[in-house]
Amino acid sequence: MQTLSILHPLTALILSPLLLGIINRTKAYFAGRKGQPLLQLYYDLARLFQKSPVYSHTTSWIFRAGPLMGLASAITALLVLPIGGGEALLSFTGDLIFLIYLLGVMRFFTVIAALDTGSAFEGMGASREVQFSVMAEPALLLSLLAMGEIGELAFAAGMPVPLPRLSLTGIYAGLSFSTWTHSGTVLLLAASALLIVLLAENARIPVDDPNTHLELTMIHEVMVLDHSGPDFAMILYGAAIKLWIFSALLAGVLIPVRTGNYLLDAAATLGGIFLLAICIGVIESSMARLRLLRVPQLLSGAGVLAILALVLVLKG
Repeated sequence: MQTLSILHPLTALILSPLLLGIINRTKAYFAGRKGQPLLQLYYDLARLFQKSPVYSHTTSWIFRAGPLMGLASAITALLVLPIGGGEALLSFTGDLIFLIYLLGVMRFFTVIAALDTGSAFEGMGASREVQFSVMAEPALLLSLLAMGEIGELAFAAGMPVPLPRLSLTGIYAGLSFSTWTHSGTVLLLAASALLIVLLAENARIPVDDPNTHLELTMIHEVMVLDHSGPDFAMILYGAAIKLWIFSALLAGVLIPVRTGNYLLDAAATLGGIFLLAICIGVIESSMARLRLLRVPQLLSGAGVLAILALVLVLKG
């Protein structure tokens, strides 16, 4: 099983840019356009890696280290992420907290790289990014903790192996379609919170529009305007991996196929990841971006859903 666990990080590294292609093609379909090629991000990454970066004289080593550290954090996060109920390549009690810290490190280096430019424009985006993350991260943590408590209840009810509540491998190994029969409400609340966090953390509508260049509405995109060449390629690649991570977390809840065959279970989760990409495209095609003042309310709602899920499972 540990040998097969390396397949997920490798698959994510190869296929994560495809998610953006699926989202864009879905949006193009709803708009009546042909849209970009599915492999457009692969072409963009290959082109950017062949260029030379341009650095401002006002920036320091922090600006140059930001994209590299962000990409390294995203790749490391893949190592603790299980798929299909199998064991992650790097699994230990507390890896749930470790994953959230890695995502925080990724954000931290993106923010300080933006601040290092000395631009008030990028500082504005960095401020918004940090503000919204304060509400998104607790919702993510509480949602995963609620699912961990479900695993503990299943063990108390007769599951032969105890599942660590703070281990992603343990949490997702305890999920199955039978779990939905007795804890469906909790899982639905946790999944709803995860969906909102997914959209917020990956700068998707209704929280942010990745295609806009209007300075009053930009959040994530404004922070990376000064990056170019391979640095910008690493940022795009890291963002694609981050989208894969959140999609895998959500797909593992919505499609918990547990047949005992790791490859079959993992394939079901992979299919769920790509279905989520289509769903994101549908969401972005059917609604507009929220006003900035409404975004904290949306994220607060995600936090409330996660808290409610945790309270319900603890009372049960």
